[in-house]
Amino acid sequence: LNEDLIEAISLGHDIGHAPFGHDGEKFLSDLSLQYGLGHFLHNLQSVRALERIEKKGRGWNLTLQVLDGILCHDGELHSQALHPDREKDFQKINKEIKDKEDDPSINLYPMTMEGCVVRMADTISYIGRDIEDAIRLGLIKRDDIPEYCRRILGETNGTIVYSLVEDLITNSLNKPYICFSEEVGDALNRLKEFNTENIYTSNMPWKQTLKIELMFKLLFERYFNNLEKGDESSDIYREFLEGMSSEYMDNTPNAGIVRDFIAGMTDEYFLAQCRKHLIPQTKSTLFQ
Repeated sequence: LNEDLIEAISLGHDIGHAPFGHDGEKFLSDLSLQYGLGHFLHNLQSVRALERIEKKGRGWNLTLQVLDGILCHDGELHSQALHPDREKDFQKINKEIKDKEDDPSINLYPMTMEGCVVRMADTISYIGRDIEDAIRLGLIKRDDIPEYCRRILGETNGTIVYSLVEDLITNSLNKPYICFSEEVGDALNRLKEFNTENIYTSNMPWKQTLKIELMFKLLFERYFNNLEKGDESSDIYREFLEGMSSEYMDNTPNAGIVRDFIAGMTDEYFLAQCRKHLIPQTKSTLFQ
């Protein structure tokens, strides 16, 4: 395997993640649909960021294989086996991006073995870690993990990672594709379903999803109105669009610019923007 290709895909695969993880991705996707942009998905945004946003809109001129691996890395869609789809070119990748924007449930397959490895590694890296985080936050107890999954994979992040890696190597060795055994693949799929039901779509108060959703909506509207009015004092001009290429400006609608700006924020920067723009500012007065 080409380790440089694996590293390049790995470094770029999550650069398109919105603030606040799964919740932020959903909120930004809802707003993108509302403004006529199509679904927002972090793997699509990663490709967009590297091709059309980075270097002030000029992009990094990455190879087809790197971009494909990033596009198809989504480990949340379950696959017991991944067979490389080697008949790809830039035209097909562009079509896959458009199809995925229209229907996020479409399962895209990498064109290289390296891309397949990164996708499987993406699943292995988060599935047990998310369980440990959920236990620490009080969302679930370790005994809540399905008995079948505990028996096949283990019940801690360390044992889950070891079980998955060992099984993947054993069953993929000397084959032209990457795969888990059927038993481990089934246990992994059940564990994903458990995580989805008990962690990712949980309505526990700590997530404060309603507050975060409202902040996404209000901040999106504010930036959009700034662009519509040409208010160049706005942070979206000063901290994002300043020096941006004419190609980006000419080919990106205002709603798309807002999407790209918010998608590139960290949690901390997003909250700082909310405090700056959404919370009334007062001057302290000393009373004697």
